[in-house]
Amino acid sequence: MNRVLLGVRGMEQPEQVAKVSGAIKRLEGVRNVQSVDKGQLEVEYDPQQLTVMDLIRAVREQGFLAGML
Repeated sequence: MNRVLLGVRGMEQPEQVAKVSGAIKRLEGVRNVQSVDKGQLEVEYDPQQLTVMDLIRAVREQGFLAGML
């Protein structure tokens, strides 16, 4: 398992965190998603099933910009 810290621009409200976290959690290969700070998510995932770009794409599909920190 790998861990990555994602910065998500505009994700400030609890509903937004839940929306983005839920979208990432639904991806096959994600073990855990945790909000660590305002606009930041720590994602634990299987690198054999997903790439960081897959995670970022899932965030973008929810209407937010994301990048690796």
